[in-house]
Amino acid sequence: MNLPNRITIARIFMIPVMLVFLLVDFPWWSYELSLGSFTLPVNQLIGALLFIIAASTDGIDGYIARKHNLVTNLGKLLDPLADKLLVAAVLVALVAMGEIEAIIAIIIISREFAVTGLREIALLEGAVIAASNWGKAKTIAQIIAISALLLNNFPFEWLNIPFDEIAIWIATLITIYSGIDYFVKNKKLLSFSKS
Repeated sequence: MNLPNRITIARIFMIPVMLVFLLVDFPWWSYELSLGSFTLPVNQLIGALLFIIAASTDGIDGYIARKHNLVTNLGKLLDPLADKLLVAAVLVALVAMGEIEAIIAIIIISREFAVTGLREIALLEGAVIAASNWGKAKTIAQIIAISALLLNNFPFEWLNIPFDEIAIWIATLITIYSGIDYFVKNKKLLSFSKS
């Protein structure tokens, strides 16, 4: 197994560890980091750092694979799967933590399923749907928003700016638009009759 695939698998294995820190309520994890009026439970900080590390490895494994000609079918399968598992898992955790409304998680996760289905249809037709610029923007917006939510809006909390709330709504809107963009650009794949 090559290095990019190992990095991707490590990202997948980080997900349950991150979820333990975010969702399991151990008594010794009740300590809070306090900086003035800002507080953040230590377990949530660790979960946030694990998310940020896992999310950052997405670009690293792809870069290494392309630069060193290590692109494999396994990597093509695992990389998007790891991304979707990471985002879906943390969104469900944020809903459970009361940090976001369930509708946001449903919209984002549904878009991922829909675009994955579209890509599967494309593969059956012998085509590949590459990531679009809107798809890349969606990923960046989601990572920024989720990180801000996990960090309890640090450091914007000090400025009384609800950056985390603004960021998650922007990420949701970009997610919706990028999903529509994929379907509009690939509508020929959804026709029921061959011409």
